[in-house]
Amino acid sequence: MENITLDDVDRGLMHALQVDGRASFSRIGEVLGVSDQRVARRYRRLRSTGMLRVVGVVDGRRLGYESWSIRLRCTPDAAVSIAQALARRSDTFWVHLLSGGTEISCGALQRTASERESLLLNKLARTNRVLSVTAHRTLHMFVGGRIGWTGLAALTSDQVEHLAAGRIYTRRGDGEPVVLGPGDEALFEALSQDGRAGHADLAAVTGWSESTVRRRMEHLCAAGALFFDMDVLPTLLDYQVEAQLWMSVPPAELDATGRALARHPEVAYAGATTGPNNLMASVVCRDDAAFYRYLTEGLGALPAIRHLETAPIIRTIKRAGALLPTR
Repeated sequence: MENITLDDVDRGLMHALQVDGRASFSRIGEVLGVSDQRVARRYRRLRSTGMLRVVGVVDGRRLGYESWSIRLRCTPDAAVSIAQALARRSDTFWVHLLSGGTEISCGALQRTASERESLLLNKLARTNRVLSVTAHRTLHMFVGGRIGWTGLAALTSDQVEHLAAGRIYTRRGDGEPVVLGPGDEALFEALSQDGRAGHADLAAVTGWSESTVRRRMEHLCAAGALFFDMDVLPTLLDYQVEAQLWMSVPPAELDATGRALARHPEVAYAGATTGPNNLMASVVCRDDAAFYRYLTEGLGALPAIRHLETAPIIRTIKRAGALLPTR
């Protein structure tokens, strides 16, 4: 893999894409004070490494889907193949190998109860190589998705405000339940691979006209069913340690603790779940020493945490809805 040294333009570009994943290169260049050609070259360079991409993300809650966090403990010889099989499923959003490679963590969006039962009761229960399965429903998200990781922050508040004010695709309220129609699945699939895909390309895969594509995207984003995220591998920013955390917090302190986690720059994701460990987080740190400081100082400052489990992520098979290339 190409070694990339980031400068202020690269970091500003990444933050700009987190604010508005479909912002034009000219608008980003205007904010950064450089030409749109320079922005385009930097984006193409970063994207070609596979370490950065903009993705269109379906907000399953607006479509009535259930979000689940699943942990599996497997025999050592089966973990990779099971993780890869989970990653190939269209209903999984991220899949990680944890600890010594015998544990898998994944997130899934289930449209119906029958889909959930098919995955948890039929698919995973059929092999004796899966030693245990726990699944808990995600009830609330504090960090992640629409609420971007603060570790990407590089722009001033005025620059962020300027970018945000120019969004074409933006949420304007929940409104009525969203009903999907013919072509929407193809649209979602294409945007999950490239959230900056042009209207002509999207028209080709959906069978719609370009004007129909634009109107449908505007509608889905306005209703909150679709948004654009900037997915970046933490190693690009020299973060070498990723880990998942499971915490137990008294119900009365759950919301305050989750909001506190959202202010920690190490936290890339945090959500409230069902189960005895009712708060889950993913963190990124520079190295083991930084991870240790975060555990003892960052989390240590949150007195409501009664119990904590940690598991380093040793390999990511799928993230932001897309399979990662084998490295």
